[in-house]
Amino acid sequence: MSYRLAFLFLVLTNLLYSQENRIDWAPGYTFDVEDFQGSKTAISVDIDKVFVQSGVMLDFAFQMSNIEFMFTKNFNSKVSCTFQKDAAVIMAADSLEAERLIALVEFDFDLSELYARKIRKELFENKKTFSDATFFQPYFDKMIAERNKTSSRVYLETDFGNKSEILDKEHEVVKREILAFSDFCKECKPPKIRNKTN
Repeated sequence: MSYRLAFLFLVLTNLLYSQENRIDWAPGYTFDVEDFQGSKTAISVDIDKVFVQSGVMLDFAFQMSNIEFMFTKNFNSKVSCTFQKDAAVIMAADSLEAERLIALVEFDFDLSELYARKIRKELFENKKTFSDATFFQPYFDKMIAERNKTSSRVYLETDFGNKSEILDKEHEVVKREILAFSDFCKECKPPKIRNKTN
């Protein structure tokens, strides 16, 4: 009996820890240095290179029977955009440099949510009754490649967040696009697709 209780406690502790370690995307979320809990995070004059690892993750996971899968069209809740605190790292010489890197991560978090919504839309529009469980892979891969290309471009064009006015402009574009995909938030139910008749 005590073995089962100990195991249950261990499972619950791990669940609580993983939830505390993870931040689900929310509009306007702002980070601070304490959110970057990766072991290499440091703000120190001794740092000679600037480094950021965003800790932002896009996941698609579902568990359902074949029958459930066959009749499921809305996968919004199965696509997640999260920030993993223990995977996020900032290395900067001072707090000003750290703030620039944090602004870059906030952009990346919103960009990832935009692409999560684009993935949800692709899945919704392309899932057929007899699609198999791997139908999502091409859409997921395509959107991740697009997201990575955009992220790389913005990191380069903003000189790793140093050109804040360019970053702010790019961030505003992403925020507007997120609103344009409002039917594809994680909790949303997309409108039914109506067949057009001539």
